[in-house]
Amino acid sequence: MTLTWLGRVALYIAFAGAIGGIIHQAVALRTGRPSRSLRWALVSLFGVCAAVTVMQFALITHNFSLAYVSENNATFTPLLYSITGMWSALEGSLLLWALLLAGLIAVVLRFYRRQSDDHVVGWATVVLLGVSTFFIGLMCGPADPFIHNGAKILQGAGPNALLQDNPLVAIHPPLLYAGFVGFTAPFAFAIAMLITGRVHDRWPLEQRRWTVLAWGVLSVGIVLGAWWSYQVLGWGGFWGWDPVENAALLPWLTGTAYIHSVIVQDRRGLFRVWNLSLAIATFSLTVLGTFFTRSGVLQSVHAFSSSTLGPLLIGFFAVTVVLGIGLLAWRGDRLRSPVGVDQALSREGLFIANNVLFVGFAVVVLLGTVFPLLYEAVNGGQVTVGTPYFATVAVPMSVVLLVLMTLAPLVGWRTLDASVLWSRVRVTAWTSLLVVVALVLFDVRRPMVLLAYFLATAAAGAALRTLRGAFVTARRRSQPWWDALRGPSAGGMIVHLGVVIMALAIVTATSYTTRNEVTLATGQSTVVSGQYVTFKGFQTVKDSLETATQLRVEVNHHALLPAITTYNGRGDQSVGTPAIDSNLERDVYVTFDAVGGNGATSGAQVLGNLPAGSVVLGVTVEPLLAWLWIGGLLLGLGSVLSFVRRRHNEGDTA
Repeated sequence: MTLTWLGRVALYIAFAGAIGGIIHQAVALRTGRPSRSLRWALVSLFGVCAAVTVMQFALITHNFSLAYVSENNATFTPLLYSITGMWSALEGSLLLWALLLAGLIAVVLRFYRRQSDDHVVGWATVVLLGVSTFFIGLMCGPADPFIHNGAKILQGAGPNALLQDNPLVAIHPPLLYAGFVGFTAPFAFAIAMLITGRVHDRWPLEQRRWTVLAWGVLSVGIVLGAWWSYQVLGWGGFWGWDPVENAALLPWLTGTAYIHSVIVQDRRGLFRVWNLSLAIATFSLTVLGTFFTRSGVLQSVHAFSSSTLGPLLIGFFAVTVVLGIGLLAWRGDRLRSPVGVDQALSREGLFIANNVLFVGFAVVVLLGTVFPLLYEAVNGGQVTVGTPYFATVAVPMSVVLLVLMTLAPLVGWRTLDASVLWSRVRVTAWTSLLVVVALVLFDVRRPMVLLAYFLATAAAGAALRTLRGAFVTARRRSQPWWDALRGPSAGGMIVHLGVVIMALAIVTATSYTTRNEVTLATGQSTVVSGQYVTFKGFQTVKDSLETATQLRVEVNHHALLPAITTYNGRGDQSVGTPAIDSNLERDVYVTFDAVGGNGATSGAQVLGNLPAGSVVLGVTVEPLLAWLWIGGLLLGLGSVLSFVRRRHNEGDTA
């Protein structure tokens, strides 16, 4: 009972700190007195940190007096998965969300402490603390993580098996949540600019920095989620257009559009309505994604169980949308731009195309995600929107995106000089053509693959040309080479290189993946897509957490251990554990699919028509897939460099 009391008191302190900050800031705005809202934000942060400390103490010590701990922890749960248990279920995940949001608010208010008397900062503070109040309030009410467990139990249920099968669970969810939470800052400042009417000053470009950071963290979180799916779920893929995957993709798409279009506002004064709309839409989509994952309306391996939070979350989503649209309509006159786009193929014209591309695709993804829900609500039946629907749009979108990435960094503002553009792309164009010729000579003949490599090489050439220019400029100014990486364009171009690498990895892997099932007896070998596979036998590994029936397999003389693993707790869940032999050239993905004989092997599918002791292996060979993860890390690196760039008033390239 003590932990329940301590945890709830900590949440009440956090809630009071957020409410107190709102009231104090509102009084400061009305009276002109100095704002001390940072102190209230720190009180709220202290309360959330205290609540997190209580929860982590309970999880690490396996204190089952908390119902949350008894449902998501056990005495045999390892330390790492005891810690990650805090975000393994609904209530604890909200606790992590509140912690990240309280930390963001403290950082933002500290960053702008010398401008605390600015009304834009003041109103943004009110909005930030208002959002924090909502999420903390959920835990003070219907999503209480500190409910007391009246039953005296000695053993908990333990985490879901899929959440204790890979250490990426310690990194992927916090990064994903941090990305979602990070979009609160540009939303708050967009609302503040609309309330004050200050839509013409530096604030849009200033907020781009926070958006870039949130976008970069979310990008890495999404890529790590794909990696987790690839390593844990046993299907050999990394993206299945799952509704919850789509929920994370939606704000990423609109955030990408905002990052690019706000540059045009800084350089030309265009897109004011559009940029504010994107900032509001991106945050609203994070709330909608939260509704999808925490209301129980979507069935997904990534979603939480059903809860009563659905109406509250969809209500909060409606408030953000109505508030944003209302303020945009109110300030419509001030948002009009005195200039327009002079040339469709100028840089600002290509940025328009970029925005249409990302926002249009976001609409397609949103429709594909919510359509099954609408269909079920209207007709009472169930329908699935699968990969073919999304791929129909994703493939041409990717082609156009690579074209824009090639041209946008090289064309000028307002006008298009064809001769200058050709002089800039000539070398890259010929290089791209040579790459295609080389691929054809190596018997690569698929048109979409050749087109992808041609465009990706061109886009990489444009990015490298821009980076080279940054290094040349730094050398002329007698600056160290690393100073060029903090320039206005370097971070964006590194992101572009990451996108190019990821695009090539996806195109190559999906086009040339081979999937086979092979049946082998102990000591027997076979060749699958050029890979020498040998089955060496069975072995059983057992400890307090799990019992695993492992296969000893060699792929090109590298030992692998695919397994069927049964985790204690939660009904002794059995999951397949794939084994992967990965290098920069290809991945060999091996799964334990079935066993022959009388079924003595625990957890595996039994096929009586096969000899005893034989096994069925799933062998998937995927070329260049490791480059997908490398490209994802480059996205994060480029985002960090963009956030810490040298000066705020320099024009960006991308």
